[in-house]
Amino acid sequence: MSQTQVITPSQLQVGMYIHLDLKWFDHPFAFSHFKIDSDDQIQTIRGLGLKSLRFSHELSDASVHLGAGDATAAPPVAVAPAVAEPSPVMLAKRAMMAQMQARREAAERIERAFVTTAQTVRDIEKNLYADPAATLQAAGKLVQQIAESILSAPELAIQVMGDKLGGEELYFHSLNVTMLAMMMARDLKLPPEVVGVLGVGALLHDIGRKEVPDRILLKTEPLTPAELHFFELHPSYGVDIGKNMHLAPAAIAIIGQHHEFFDGSGYPAKLKGESIALLSRIVVIANHYDELCNPLQVADALTPHEALSLMFAKLRSKFDPRLLSAFIRCLGVYPPGTIVQLSNGFIGMVSTVNTAHPMKPIVVIYDPDVPKEEAILLDMNSQSDLNIGKAIRPGQVSREVYNYLSPRKRVSYYFDAAVAKPQARKP
Repeated sequence: MSQTQVITPSQLQVGMYIHLDLKWFDHPFAFSHFKIDSDDQIQTIRGLGLKSLRFSHELSDASVHLGAGDATAAPPVAVAPAVAEPSPVMLAKRAMMAQMQARREAAERIERAFVTTAQTVRDIEKNLYADPAATLQAAGKLVQQIAESILSAPELAIQVMGDKLGGEELYFHSLNVTMLAMMMARDLKLPPEVVGVLGVGALLHDIGRKEVPDRILLKTEPLTPAELHFFELHPSYGVDIGKNMHLAPAAIAIIGQHHEFFDGSGYPAKLKGESIALLSRIVVIANHYDELCNPLQVADALTPHEALSLMFAKLRSKFDPRLLSAFIRCLGVYPPGTIVQLSNGFIGMVSTVNTAHPMKPIVVIYDPDVPKEEAILLDMNSQSDLNIGKAIRPGQVSREVYNYLSPRKRVSYYFDAAVAKPQARKP
């Protein structure tokens, strides 16, 4: 922890790293401690009505010097901000707070929609054998709803889910793969009728697992050769089920090919390159990514950033390069759920990525002075002098920070397509 000294507002200099001993809601800045980068910031701080504030020499620029006796180790004294008309900066802060509250409400709405959709997926999978025709109709209706929402939205935000979602975890994988595949379809500008087939195939890609015993599906030790062979037949079993349901040929191809790799190392047919159908190649990427993030053993899970990095750096030959580029372009270098360190040293978690601006996500900021339920939601697109420095593994942050940010043990995604019109964004 950096040592701080007490100074008066008259001593402020550009390059100082200062601490404002005010509640986050009572000052106009995005953070309660930061490095001063302009004379305008100094004037704003002096207008807060503080008699003193704290200064960290260690975190300040080397050019900052205080004369002997200019600083003291006495405890800081804060007074209430002067009563006056709100400054333009403070008005901007209040607008930011209102926007944060709107985002929290949107997140709650999105999570409710996610759970409802997961429950629909559960019903679809449970009725596969009992009523195939009705199951196909339900799957088609759900995919149509998702497709219409995703394809019509001017902007598309990928929202990582919170902790309390209900008991539909078993069906999250199918839904995740569907959402991620349709995200790619939007980026690739595939026709709506093709997106519909893609969605049904993605939603039902694992139906062949119904023919694999749970003792194999849920086994935590390495599978025996015989068990592995049995498991690797599930795409073929799925093809048979798909034909009985009278799925479109392209959807059946997705089910049969969702484990085929571009370099020919996949299964069950070891198809290679463009002998794998285009829509299947899309689902292969979405499926593999979600399996890396959400394996059977939670302890083996990669962070979204690690999964994406692994696929690009070491597994690139397994995927259609054009489609992998589209996938990375949509998710951004730091996908939702990634814990990051900002260039000013603050720790946060990427909560939302706008696919139109993937390098400028919305980040939940850890600040012990701000209650968790009111955590700062920082839109990086509005911070011209701030960027993401690096991704951090959850194990590299303290339990206090981890619990505050609360990334889910199993990462799930949903899309906020309820955007009436594109929002104006700063260049």
